[in-house]
Amino acid sequence: MRILILLLLLFFARAKVYERCEWARLLKANGMDGYCGVSLANWVCLTQWESSYNTDAINHNPDQSTDYGIFQINSRWWCNDNVIPSYNGCNINCADLLTDDASSSIRCAKRVVADPHGISAWVAWRIHCKNKDVSSYVEGCGL
Repeated sequence: MRILILLLLLFFARAKVYERCEWARLLKANGMDGYCGVSLANWVCLTQWESSYNTDAINHNPDQSTDYGIFQINSRWWCNDNVIPSYNGCNINCADLLTDDASSSIRCAKRVVADPHGISAWVAWRIHCKNKDVSSYVEGCGL
């Protein structure tokens, strides 16, 4: 029984759900504010709607691909999950996007946004953030 509890604790310890301002500060510290012309507020808005700031978020898509992590990086194009053929544009295993250390996710998101589609690659950004006042996503964070 103790082993089962320890395994469950280790499993759940790998994920993190960030608070909004904590996440905004981490993004800023990692050079995301203004990266490829995308404001910090837009990054925070995007990740709120994609994952609710949850590093362990997973979404299965109708085309058999899967979106992973806080940015919901797609397995068909950006990471390899060994389930479907992948272009693997970030040269990363999808499981690396599911840890409480968001550095791999941030590096991959930078690669995605540098692609010709830019931030429009994220459907949630197009629906919830594009052409909207997103300033509230960083309001009160002291940035």
